[in-house]
Amino acid sequence: MIQSAERLGETVGASRACRVLDVPRASLYRARRLVEPKQQPCAKPAAPPRALSQAEKAEVRQILNSERFQDSAPREVYATLLDEGQYLCSWRTMYRILDEHDEVCERRNQLHHPNYVKPELLATKPNELWSWDITKLLGPAKWTYYYLYDIMDVFSRFVVGWMLAAGESASLARELIAETCIRQAIQPDQLTVHADRGSSMTSRPVAFLLADLGVTKTHSRPHTSNDNPYSEAQFKTLKYRPDYPPRFGCQQDARRWAKDFFDWYNYEHHHTALGLLTPADVHYGRAQAVIQQRQQVLQAAYLKNPERFVKGLSKPQRLPDAVWINPPKTPAELERSLP
Repeated sequence: MIQSAERLGETVGASRACRVLDVPRASLYRARRLVEPKQQPCAKPAAPPRALSQAEKAEVRQILNSERFQDSAPREVYATLLDEGQYLCSWRTMYRILDEHDEVCERRNQLHHPNYVKPELLATKPNELWSWDITKLLGPAKWTYYYLYDIMDVFSRFVVGWMLAAGESASLARELIAETCIRQAIQPDQLTVHADRGSSMTSRPVAFLLADLGVTKTHSRPHTSNDNPYSEAQFKTLKYRPDYPPRFGCQQDARRWAKDFFDWYNYEHHHTALGLLTPADVHYGRAQAVIQQRQQVLQAAYLKNPERFVKGLSKPQRLPDAVWINPPKTPAELERSLP
């Protein structure tokens, strides 16, 4: 039946022959594949007559990778050769030749910036880790500024030293750090001082001073404000105060305002991250006494009106045991970061 359909199909067509003889077309096509010889693979098309020969391609590639042009883009090589009266091929062909050898990449000689390590710093008590920075305060006229130097203890948030100056200077920073270390009775190998990468922070006078005092210094990664979060957060608190003026009339005016601010911040401001304790209470070891006194007040209020404490006797907020700059990742976070 298949053979009859094949013969009839030569006259009326395969589809019609199968329909007349009630033969599935798939069977007819399957029989044809078994009889027909396998098709030979297509021959490789001949190269166009205008294509470069292998020798010419090799010459172009050799010139592109030569010591003279190894750092130049193909367009630059193309233009340079034209100016010298030489034409090898178009710059697009140069790209195709490089692509045939997997050599299309960044050819320019560029500076590779080092990979900076993320600082991971821990403080478990006062005068173990300081953070310092400089911020600008607007002066009376346009383009006039006063520079506020601020050194903060990271664990207690207590401002251990500050200074207002007309400019940013490494020598002034050196004097402030030296005086603050003396006032806080810092011993060798006791303290780490962290800062960003400003010119005063990375200056040699400051580095030599810290080395002489036995103080370890660390720096933030470039353009990474999160590496110095405590100083940045305090500057925001400073500049969002209700009495912060749009401009300061003179340097003495700015210094007077800064003194009032730091007195309030150190001795009156109940810091949320410190369990609503003041930085001075934490820095000078009065935290536990204040917490116990608060517990007594809550105990008395509970005994007087226990129905108002739905969840039982309230407890004062605790002081954190440790403060981190960039805490290390937990095993779960490390697992999530894996590709």
